[in-house]
Amino acid sequence: MAGLLVTMGIVFGDIGTSPLYVMKAIVGVNPTYDEDFIAGAVSCVIWTLTLQTTFKYVIIALRADNRGEGGILALFALLRRKPVKWLYAAAAVGAAALVADGVITPAITVSSAIEGLRQVAPAVPVTPIVVVIILGIFMMQQAGTGRIGRMFGPFMLAWFLMLGILGILNIPSCPAILKAFNPWYAVKLLVSSPEWFFILGAVFLCTTGAEALYSDLGHCGRRNITVSWIFVKIMLILNYLGQGAWLMSRSGGATVTENPFYGIMPAGFVPVGVFMSAGAAIIASQALLSGSFTIFSEAIGLDFWPKLKIKYPSRERGQLYIPAVNFALLAGCLLTVAIFRDSSHMEAAYGLAITVTMLMTTLLITVWMRSRGVNRALCGLFLVFFGLLEGLFFVANLSKFAHGGWFCAIIAGVLAAIMIIWRNSTRRRAAYVDFKRLDECSDLICQIKADDTIPKYTSNLVYLSRSDNPELLESKLVYSIVNKQPKRADHYWFVHIDYADAPDTLEYSVEIPVPETIYLVNMRIGFRVEPKVSVYLRHIVEDLVAAGRLDLRSGYPSLRKEGIAGDFRFIILHRIFSPTSSCTGRASALMRLHDILRHLGISDRMALRLDTSVVTMETVPLIINTEPGRRITPEKVDELK
Repeated sequence: MAGLLVTMGIVFGDIGTSPLYVMKAIVGVNPTYDEDFIAGAVSCVIWTLTLQTTFKYVIIALRADNRGEGGILALFALLRRKPVKWLYAAAAVGAAALVADGVITPAITVSSAIEGLRQVAPAVPVTPIVVVIILGIFMMQQAGTGRIGRMFGPFMLAWFLMLGILGILNIPSCPAILKAFNPWYAVKLLVSSPEWFFILGAVFLCTTGAEALYSDLGHCGRRNITVSWIFVKIMLILNYLGQGAWLMSRSGGATVTENPFYGIMPAGFVPVGVFMSAGAAIIASQALLSGSFTIFSEAIGLDFWPKLKIKYPSRERGQLYIPAVNFALLAGCLLTVAIFRDSSHMEAAYGLAITVTMLMTTLLITVWMRSRGVNRALCGLFLVFFGLLEGLFFVANLSKFAHGGWFCAIIAGVLAAIMIIWRNSTRRRAAYVDFKRLDECSDLICQIKADDTIPKYTSNLVYLSRSDNPELLESKLVYSIVNKQPKRADHYWFVHIDYADAPDTLEYSVEIPVPETIYLVNMRIGFRVEPKVSVYLRHIVEDLVAAGRLDLRSGYPSLRKEGIAGDFRFIILHRIFSPTSSCTGRASALMRLHDILRHLGISDRMALRLDTSVVTMETVPLIINTEPGRRITPEKVDELK
């Protein structure tokens, strides 16, 4: 029961606040509606929740987990070894669209909640209150949400009970709304109404939280989400039925301008309803922010984004805070409020981006199903059915583009472009790193260690290596030790970080080709694990000392006599694209864009948690020669004469 309560507080905030604006948006398409219109619209909502949320996400997608983690990037990490070239692009576009949708979600949910105050005091200034609440939501992120999180579950339980009870109280006012369970009314509405695409665009808002539900799999587990969804879905449908009955009882006359969500409340209950709505909106925003931090954390580990500063304000699993992302999203939310002002205008911008995410998730899940041995015909049926359904929603939401959809499209487009460019440029740079065989370099390194005429650089010299092969070393590392400035040390450590496909992997392996001189360390770190390299190296050193495979005492006689450990010094090579490269214009442009985009992130020293260590940054040229260049030749004496 505790797990179910926590799940309600973490997972269902976004989809749980959709009754605030879905029926309002649907009625906005046809203010002079009749009973069949409302029955068809509520039927569309019921069957969208059933097919899209229940069947695709709760029954199928939650099974596509990566060691218990969900979301489009975790799914990509599970599949990235597959020989399908477009998978990374689908993952990047889907993740970018989900973040873009997250920019507008806090604005629309908080605005919809606070606008209920106009039921009590029509002259209340909504926008300033919305701005203050949004500022509060974003400011509290840096303190962590551990304590606040304990309140989320009971509050959301009360919220869903309120939704269901209000719906039940209003259904008797027009029992004919129960025919909405018949999907024929949904089909009839879409076939007969010339505004079907506007209706679908509004209906789709009821399922926008389904992707967030999948992303939160790692926080709560599949069983808790599945069982909780049964209760949540019942409460949501009851509320939609109640709003539909309330609207039916007012059809055939004056145009309804009141938000049906607040219309079904008794007059004296509206202030309580506004308070509950504001609380639910804050929780929904909080859940989406946590999801955005997770997306960027995963994107960094999967080479989709430059490294960013990540903080862990709480000991709770999955709790992290990325200051740069937090303030960028805050700026986006405030800009949303400034541009669109009220929730009815925000509805026009909402939903377009998330349809793209759902389409990309459908593609990746199809590949996952095929990789698990599911029949090709069933995979094709899944892809065609949900591809057509979500494609229909996408076309419907395209009608919003000129009215505000452009806002999310621009944000998603910029983020997706950065992700794709960064991943391609990172892969391209890695492909042009030169390597030397270790057995060809080890003798020279040993000679430098034994050469007393070279001043000792440090006791333990640590390089971060790009080589995942223990038989190879980067040429630039050897150049740094031998040529740039001969570096004499007692021990040479070459540390390679392998970002594993599994999210929580944290393990290492060590090879010692030259005892007491050269150590090759391979750290396997999950894409959700904090890369505290200096801490992990200390753990490895302690294990080696305990096993008798390393004498860590200082090489200086005075310190060695006292048993004092030798010092450590890290060398990080920063490769800058050289203008002397001879390569295609496309490759050159990609490298230059990489050098520009790296300014979005932080240095390797900060990203790898080496802030408190002795670190030297060395700049080396990255020369890419893919085209034969002209070579200078000696002058010919005969021609000169």
